[in-house]
Amino acid sequence: MASEESSLRALESLMTEFFHSCTTNDRKREIEELLNSFAGQPGSWRHCLYFLSNSRNEYVMMYSLTVFENLVNKMWVGVASEDKAELRSCLPKLLLSQHALLPFFIRNKLCKVIVDIGRQDWPMFYHDFFSNTLQLVQSPSLAPLGLVLLKMTSEELVCPREDLSVARKEELKKLLLDQIPTVLNLLTGILETVWDKHSVTVTTPPPSPTSRESGVLSGDNTAMLLEAESGALCLLALECLAHLFSWIPLSSSITPSLLASIFHFARFGCQQPIKTKPLPTSNGDSAPGSHPANGGGGGHGRTGQMVGHAERARLGIMAMNCINELMCKNCVPVDFEEFLLRMFQQTFYLLQRLTNTHSHTNTHTIKSRLQELDESYVEKFTDFLRLFVSVHLRRIESNAQFPLVEFLALLFKYTFNQPSHEGYLACLDIWSIFLDYLTTKIRSRLADSDSVINRYKDALVLLLREVLNRIQFRLNQSQLEELDDETLDDDQQTEWQRYLRQSLEVVARVMELLPSQTFSVLFPVLQDDLDVYLGLQQFIVRSGTSRRLNITAEADCRKLHCALRDLSSLLQAVGRLAEFFTGDVFNARFNDALAIVQRLVEVSCYGSQISLYDVEMAVPSVLKPDLIDVHAQSLAALQAYSHWLAQFCGEVQRQQDQTQFMDLITSSMAATTPLINAKVPEKLLLSACHLLVSMATTVRPVFLVSLPAVQNIFNLITENHNHRLPQEAHVLVCRALSNMMLLPWPSLPEAEQQWPNRSSNHTRLLSSLTQQYRLLPRPPNHHPNSKAVIQQTLCVLKDLVDSISGEATKSRQICYHSLQESVQVTLALFPLFIQQPDVTDEMLSFFLTLFQALRVQMGVAFTEQIIQTFLSMFTREQLAVSILQEGSSGSKVVQKFLKILQVVVQEPGQTFKPLLPSILSLCLDQVYPIVAERSCPDVKAEMFELLFQILHQNWRFFFKSSVLSSVQRTGAEELMENQAQFIAAMQAFGQSFLQPDIHIFKQNLSYLEVLNTKHKLYHRKLFRNAMLFHFINVLLQVLLHKSHDLLQDDITLALYNMAAVDFSAFYSSFLPEFLNGCQGLDPHQRTTLARNFTPERDLPSFSQGVYRIVNDLRFYRLCNGSLPPGTLKL
Repeated sequence: MASEESSLRALESLMTEFFHSCTTNDRKREIEELLNSFAGQPGSWRHCLYFLSNSRNEYVMMYSLTVFENLVNKMWVGVASEDKAELRSCLPKLLLSQHALLPFFIRNKLCKVIVDIGRQDWPMFYHDFFSNTLQLVQSPSLAPLGLVLLKMTSEELVCPREDLSVARKEELKKLLLDQIPTVLNLLTGILETVWDKHSVTVTTPPPSPTSRESGVLSGDNTAMLLEAESGALCLLALECLAHLFSWIPLSSSITPSLLASIFHFARFGCQQPIKTKPLPTSNGDSAPGSHPANGGGGGHGRTGQMVGHAERARLGIMAMNCINELMCKNCVPVDFEEFLLRMFQQTFYLLQRLTNTHSHTNTHTIKSRLQELDESYVEKFTDFLRLFVSVHLRRIESNAQFPLVEFLALLFKYTFNQPSHEGYLACLDIWSIFLDYLTTKIRSRLADSDSVINRYKDALVLLLREVLNRIQFRLNQSQLEELDDETLDDDQQTEWQRYLRQSLEVVARVMELLPSQTFSVLFPVLQDDLDVYLGLQQFIVRSGTSRRLNITAEADCRKLHCALRDLSSLLQAVGRLAEFFTGDVFNARFNDALAIVQRLVEVSCYGSQISLYDVEMAVPSVLKPDLIDVHAQSLAALQAYSHWLAQFCGEVQRQQDQTQFMDLITSSMAATTPLINAKVPEKLLLSACHLLVSMATTVRPVFLVSLPAVQNIFNLITENHNHRLPQEAHVLVCRALSNMMLLPWPSLPEAEQQWPNRSSNHTRLLSSLTQQYRLLPRPPNHHPNSKAVIQQTLCVLKDLVDSISGEATKSRQICYHSLQESVQVTLALFPLFIQQPDVTDEMLSFFLTLFQALRVQMGVAFTEQIIQTFLSMFTREQLAVSILQEGSSGSKVVQKFLKILQVVVQEPGQTFKPLLPSILSLCLDQVYPIVAERSCPDVKAEMFELLFQILHQNWRFFFKSSVLSSVQRTGAEELMENQAQFIAAMQAFGQSFLQPDIHIFKQNLSYLEVLNTKHKLYHRKLFRNAMLFHFINVLLQVLLHKSHDLLQDDITLALYNMAAVDFSAFYSSFLPEFLNGCQGLDPHQRTTLARNFTPERDLPSFSQGVYRIVNDLRFYRLCNGSLPPGTLKL
């Protein structure tokens, strides 16, 4: 006894020293080694039992419990049966005697150790484990402790880690499922008892949601009072239910009375705060799960002490958690649909409470009510509504007992009274889901689509009006100004842009269902703001050469600011709706679309004529960006109608009357071209450039190039090199001008396309654009801006080629003809810049685009010359230097080069087959040795894709199967060539599976699967005899080591496809051989593992077999490793 006492004191002193701020890291390591060696001694748990019973030092208690946890989870098989029995007896007794005094985290850890023992031994050796827990739940004073144990049992027994065999995992789940009716009855009893005891002041919920609100809710605003002890108990019971609902199937065990009890507590979240003093929380912990820290004892929850608003909100949140766990189950038995209806009726009642403003005692607005509720409760309720609409609406909609239109009215109130922007956007998501559901339903029931639409028409128009109101600064300036419009999120949009985009998506979905109503709601609102904008001209005052906007009063400036912001948003809305005027409905909605486009052209012309961005004004920091944005958005909205204009172009060519169309295009260009100027603000300049590109690429009017405005742009680009546009704008304008020459005019026969004239114009354009580039001296070292000239020119050329890559042969022929000299120049410059990776990167980007778009036009001889030039430049040394600078320009250059080779090897036919040996050699002999043992993920990914493309597109380079043998399917000898390269490629793939890079692993596994699907890779004689079992072995080892667990399904599928080559050999030959090679198993375990992997040939059963063998093999190794030395295994 004395020695244990002294050990305890020594341990306390060590633990205090370990956690002291002055202790050095070296001393901490010493103490850690000392503690680990003590824990590893046989029988150390006995000392820990003494420490746990006799120490109040939290560090010592935690250390002792960690020793127990390690013993139970990793060494239990090797513990003597009498010692196990002692632990099963002592630890629960210790918990019962000490739980009220222990800090909550120590008590929870002790509970976890007891549950871990139950996981190992219940019911065979620990038969009263579960019944003891249920007894505690039924005991008034110990119920909180019982509930903590019950929740942990659900967590640890249903989803155990790999320290159990699959058979045991299945047994535990079945045992627990058998107990579920009893458990749910007990939990229902707890909730009902507390509710009945405290619910004197609360009205019962309505039998049906169709009752009128005022009657339903009378007297319902009295906040229910609840003792702290009862509140803590119910919180634990609800936490338990939430976890149970996450895994038990929907069944009759979930009774109406249980559901009613949960909804009773969900109401707590709807209650307004009562002014009471806040409760002290036990152990200083405020997390929802921590209130019953002392298991109902230790002074927590004294009689008479009532739960405050925060605790009531937690009860509401946890009840909603339970409801949402049930809601997200999509697999609903038929007999459960009545139950669902009951759930939705209860929810309808809660929604009425949240959005009620009619009660005589309630002076709150709905918004202030929601604002006073706990934010998490409102979030959970919104989650519930999303689940209801996305998962169950189709089940409930047709039920006459559920008033769907009234539900939508309440959802409408709930949405537009959300206290936060995030809450509002989450509700908009729900409306989007509902609108998608409605659209799908109408498409599938075209016969009665009108009756479906009419049922919801009023609700949708109301929704549309309110969403449009919500994006207008005129009506909501203070709220909308809160949204950040500067910081970009992961999707490269600001908070305001996300808000606007989600709102406009709802508008677009309503437009799809109700086009004419949407148009008639949107257009008048747009018109009001347009009138303000178009009226600004009268306020411009000239004085000498300068112009000033004569609006200075603060109120007027604020009004103008709001009108301009709203006009910008509404122009985006108009642009978003462009798709609903094209295609089959073009003629039916022509007049509406024409009115929009004419208005947009008018606004754009007005903006360009009076160039408001150049005018002096009051508060320029606010109004100038607003004016620029409106002008840019008017051009962007007009650009959105380019597909409509293209369809209009086709129609007028058939009807021969082009006046109206020509006017639109001419005016558009008159609005656009003055803005293509280096002095124009960049946002506006880029909008104008994008509109020009759309006109040239999408609309393609025959007369576009002859318009004076467009001729001016030609002159600007080809003649004026001093006032160069910013690079992005310059590239866009060049693309537009090039496309005007290259793209065929729609609806015109080939003879009328004027190709010779257009070809010479294109050659002249490119000659001018590349003049400086082509005249660079060689070597260009002494030329001061040679690098800038190269990068700018190649950027333009690459974009021009890329934009016509999918076009007809004629366009590509003209393009290549104009480019030919520049391509030759680039090839000649390449070797001179090989040591400057940023320049070679730009060159290879250009060549990559050329190969992707124009390789046929370039011809075989020249392509071969280019590839040979590259192959000779990329020596082993050059590659090593480039690749080893990971993430650098050099590494990117090698990636681009490999991408170019990928394009070459994918070319069908025999054209580039002579290059295959040298490409393979580069891949396997030069690049692969450098990257094999290094990470280099980017280069590796491209190299393996190149290897895959060589194999996939050039299979007959390796396997010369004759047509006759494939038809006869005889077992004739496979004719194989280039065997050494094939084996080297497969070894490279195999090697990649032994490395940690999960992306390369996934990519390469999918490549092997494609090769098997397309070319029967796994069935080829060479692969089958020399490689198949090696690959299976590697993939099984990967599963065993859990290094790539995210890819478990992919690996299992690949294993199945490999085993399917010869299932009988897999089960009779490979499996025993694999198990014999596995260390840490005894013969009996090997036999059991082989026997449990039943020789099934379908994928689900095979996958189950793989999961079982991997899990059980790990479990046996864990067991064998925990046995004391010298243990006799029978």
